[in-house]
Amino acid sequence: MQSLIAKAGTLLEALPYIQRYSGATFVIKYGGSFMDSPDAEVRQSVARDIVFLEAVEINPVVVHGGGKAITRAMERAGLTASFIQGQRITDAAAAGVVDRVLSREINPEIVRTIQTVGGLAEGFAGTEIFTCRKKEAVGADGARVELGFVGEVTGVNTGPLLGCIARGVTPVISPTARGEDGHVYNCNADVAAAMTAIALKAKRLVYMSDVPGLMRDPNDPASVIPHLRTSEVEVLKQSGVVDRGMIPKVDSAVAAIKTGVDKVSLVDGRVPHAVLLEIFTDAGVGTEVVR
Repeated sequence: MQSLIAKAGTLLEALPYIQRYSGATFVIKYGGSFMDSPDAEVRQSVARDIVFLEAVEINPVVVHGGGKAITRAMERAGLTASFIQGQRITDAAAAGVVDRVLSREINPEIVRTIQTVGGLAEGFAGTEIFTCRKKEAVGADGARVELGFVGEVTGVNTGPLLGCIARGVTPVISPTARGEDGHVYNCNADVAAAMTAIALKAKRLVYMSDVPGLMRDPNDPASVIPHLRTSEVEVLKQSGVVDRGMIPKVDSAVAAIKTGVDKVSLVDGRVPHAVLLEIFTDAGVGTEVVR
């Protein structure tokens, strides 16, 4: 009986959040090593969270990554993965691998997983949704670095996404984009997710990865910063707390909040039901970025 009462208490704790967010759009960036875990239960845990959101009339929109799968596919194709400032150098051969892995392998698999646990989902290659400009980088010596077919998302075609939302279907989008020159570009999934949240006027943006959140010490999971205001970001950049792969996440979070997203969360996808814990409980998990 006590176990049943505890379950009822959990549902009651979630009730005000369900009421607050009913009809709202949430964008979830799905990334990290847990994406290709051999344990089906790990992969399905996130899918169940998405189906739960559907069931309580919240509209989830998923933007996924797939960096590790791309690297493995490039190695099988005899291509060497090279990075500058955390960005993958993407020549024409690598761009073909990126497009195939993200849009024709990972994307359908995520859609199938959501459907397997009772949800409704439709996959989109990023080239159907995102337009971009060619991204440039500057090396440590100040010289311009050629990244190849690496893009920065500049536009979001919301029509297909709004169509899915109207039908109660979760859109699942790969982080590729069509450039002004017609080529397929590899884009940062964190930035693509933020641009999606901005374009759809989403209430929440959730970044799922394989770290517990933004940590003051990257080697100490107990040093997670639970609450971060946008005004604190620049100091944390200067001190090196926000570094490398966290830079596009945090910068995108700030941009999203400044354009109307209520809150951005950085959670560990390896924690069972991390999305639900962050959204529907008083304590939450990971790091929340707010105005």
